[in-house]
Amino acid sequence: MQSPESGVQYSRWDDSSRDEVSVAAVSSTEEASCCQRISRKLCRGKLGIAMKVLGGVVLFWVIFILGYVTGYYVHKCK
Repeated sequence: MQSPESGVQYSRWDDSSRDEVSVAAVSSTEEASCCQRISRKLCRGKLGIAMKVLGGVVLFWVIFILGYVTGYYVHKCK
């Protein structure tokens, strides 16, 4: 039928006459762009988890400081 490294997969449903064909992009290191490689490295594995936690902590503090400053100026006595 098709070789395993082929990006096209074909499957036929048993209970109907409808066919399904899906085309997947072949991912290899030399074909991936620089941004995709960096994204893949920073978003997966232990480094990805650490980056997400760090991003969450930074986002928390940014929102906290913005809220504090906004609250200070809104509720400041005249």
